[in-house]
Formats: sequence, structure tokens, C-alpha cells
Amino acid sequence: TVDRLAGIIPVVSVVAIVMIITIVVALNAQRLATVAGIAALAVVLHNCLGLSLGYGVSRSLGRMSHHKSKAVAFEIGMENSGLAVALALAHLDPMAAIPGAIFSVWHNFSGSILAGYWASRSDDGDSEEAK
Repeated sequence: TVDRLAGIIPVVSVVAIVMIITIVVALNAQRLATVAGIAALAVVLHNCLGLSLGYGVSRSLGRMSHHKSKAVAFEIGMENSGLAVALALAHLDPMAAIPGAIFSVWHNFSGSILAGYWASRSDDGDSEEAK
């Protein structure tokens, strides 16, 4: 029961996000070309700044370990884009959901790239125990 659900839930969540993005694109197909570029740029900058500042500030001011700082970077840099899309569709113009839809796709790339980068590097620069 729980084991079967554990295998199904990731697939269901991916399908749900794809459906939400499809709805957002369909609702904004006519206007999408005019704002997609600037929205994508804003999303990429927001994500990269969040990841960078999350890591950098936690290391410099918080004196956290490398491992904890990586976790903070992901907490700051990865936003709940599904919630952003749902709230925008429920309370605002459908056009307001475009950045959330773009972020839903983008953060999968940026997070994977950063995780792969950190996984490929040795952590010997941070020999301290987790504080």
C-alpha cells in the first residue's frame, strides 16, 4: 500500500505539473510571445541569485558547514512554482501564471546542474563537523 504509493506519487506529481503548465500556456498562447523572454530572464536571474545568495550568505555570515550551506542554497533558490501558478490562476490574470510555469521547468535544470556540480567536487574544503 504505502510502498506502491511511493512508486506512483512522483509520476503523478510530474503529470500534474505538466498539466498545469499546459493549461497556463494554452490560456496565454496569444500573449506568450510578447512576455516569455523577459519572464524567462527574470526567472533565471531570480533563481541564480537565490542559489548564490543562499549559499554565500550562509557560509559567510552564518558560518554554516558546506553541507548545510548547500541545503540553504536549495531552500532559497527553489521556489514553489506549482503554488505560484495555482494562486495566479485563482486570483489574478492568467498571464500572471507565466513566470511560475517557466520556473517549474527552469528550476529542474538549474537544480540538476548545481547538484551535479557539487556531487562531482570533493568536499575536502569543509572538514568541519556539521554545526
